[in-house]
Amino acid sequence: MGNEFIPSWSLLYYISEWLVRLVMLGLVVERHPPRAAMTWLLVIFFLPWPGLLLYLFIGENRLPRRRLVKRKLLLAKLDDVYKRHIPRRENVSSIVDQEFLPTVILAERLGYMPILPGNQATLLVNTDTVIDRLVEDIDAAQHHVHILVYIFAVDVTGQRIMAALERAASRGVECRLLADAQGSRQFFKKMSRRLIQAGIKLYPALPASLLRAWVSRIDLRNHRKIIVVDGRVAYSGSQNIVDAGYGHRNLQWYDLMVRLTGPVVLELQAVFVGDWFAESDELPDETDIFPDSSNPVEGGVAVQTLPSGPLFPTENYQRLAVAALHAARHKVTITTPYFVPDEVFLEAMETVALRGVVVELIVPLNSDQILVGNAAQGYYERLLKSGVSIYRFSKGLVHAKSMTIDDSLAFLGSSNFDIRSFALNFEINMIFYDAGFTGSLRQQQDWYRAHSRQLTLAQWQLRPRYQRITQNIIKLLSPLL
Repeated sequence: MGNEFIPSWSLLYYISEWLVRLVMLGLVVERHPPRAAMTWLLVIFFLPWPGLLLYLFIGENRLPRRRLVKRKLLLAKLDDVYKRHIPRRENVSSIVDQEFLPTVILAERLGYMPILPGNQATLLVNTDTVIDRLVEDIDAAQHHVHILVYIFAVDVTGQRIMAALERAASRGVECRLLADAQGSRQFFKKMSRRLIQAGIKLYPALPASLLRAWVSRIDLRNHRKIIVVDGRVAYSGSQNIVDAGYGHRNLQWYDLMVRLTGPVVLELQAVFVGDWFAESDELPDETDIFPDSSNPVEGGVAVQTLPSGPLFPTENYQRLAVAALHAARHKVTITTPYFVPDEVFLEAMETVALRGVVVELIVPLNSDQILVGNAAQGYYERLLKSGVSIYRFSKGLVHAKSMTIDDSLAFLGSSNFDIRSFALNFEINMIFYDAGFTGSLRQQQDWYRAHSRQLTLAQWQLRPRYQRITQNIIKLLSPLL
């Protein structure tokens, strides 16, 4: 027998690494925009097998086929509901000024929801106030209570809402509770039996496990905050059912919520029904949950709902926010706890600032997310050089996700101004075409600014070199955060 070449395990592993690199090179470039593709290829080329496993888990915005099929069935059913219960106006110019027509049209084409006039909108800026009002509304409920949140905590706030739901269920009110499986993991573990025994229907949204990773991305989350009572009162915004000091005793969260009455409540109801159906297979009777509230209040606020998430063909909230930025003429103020923008949004902020519009970004001085916080800081110098004013809120964690454009356009919802919220999470945002509401929101943004430290370019350039390097390295991973 001659000397036979027997490859060593190390050689086989070396060959397999290059096979992974070459195969993933074609796959990733085809399925992702350039910046995200470069990030994934960077990870895979340095760490081929760990990078491949990471990509299989979180590399694509895929959902189970079952959910996609159910979504199509639901959209067909809800189309009739929209026609019967959610009024559409042919002459939108009779609702808003001419300058807002492009925003209204774009929002409807992106999220399928029309602008609705005649609503009452109350901005709520204090966590305890929100919970007090919500408990009052649940205690007054006569037919149903629908709650969808990312975090439902087992704390004082959570106990108050659970008790209110139990009282409502004991009166015969239909209570449906949907909370994100990951964000509310401890809640489902500790409280499911108690609430089910009380007659409350509850389901985890987007259950996650390693076994499900092969049919869906495990880190896709339902980040929406929607509460509807009797189809006539609704809440939305950034606040979860959790104490303001959630997770950090010395870092109080500052949230914004809006309490709504009027026709737009039915749009939020429709979004809840869609998410509920996706998890429970139950489609509530529309005659019970879509009461006739189509008559707008004279002089009320014009509002439009924009749901977003992986089920939509485009990153629709990002598209709308970018379009609104480019339409700004005087002033833009953005508040967000997590700022990891994609290139298009970043360029929009720079462009608007460079043409003389006042652009303000209010973010926390101290973030509760180390990687995300450092990634955000990697963008500060570029923004400061373009003329964007950056304020770092020092009183706690500003968790409000808001944007005001000039004097009469306001955005408020659950979506951060980051890649994850734009591309991955299921989010809900409200657009307000009203000077009064925009003024109230801007007044709260002014309060955040008054309790912030303005960051100047000169100050920021003096930071230690190791911080600069760390921030820029982590910034490279932005598409993965």
